[in-house]
Amino acid sequence: MKNITIQDESMTGKLLNELLLQIDEETLTVADLIKVRVYAEVDQFNQSTHPHYFGLVQPAAAERVLNGYKMKKGTTIDPEKQTYVALDAFQKNGYFILINDYQVGDLHEEILVDEHTKVSFVRLTPLVGG
Repeated sequence: MKNITIQDESMTGKLLNELLLQIDEETLTVADLIKVRVYAEVDQFNQSTHPHYFGLVQPAAAERVLNGYKMKKGTTIDPEKQTYVALDAFQKNGYFILINDYQVGDLHEEILVDEHTKVSFVRLTPLVGG
């Protein structure tokens, strides 16, 4: 089992969030990486009493706040639905992923994972007014 650190960054390189993941496999697809990440952050939120969710994509019925989302008290997040939203956002260029400073572009692309693997999710800010 390998521990890798996932970093969320803004387009300017500002660190927004960090998450430690445990990965069993040596290689996995980009889709699998997204799924592992989303399941970990949803599990972390569902087990806490904190009303803010600092995940990759906005859950349904959540209010956007600085660097995260505010959930109604007692709300839990479905990890499967959240994974679907995250995969869809990746395909629609809502964010991109850098693996060791290389941008991956396909959900089926396989990546090699070890303790030195650097993973950055870069969130894109939508333009106002369309």
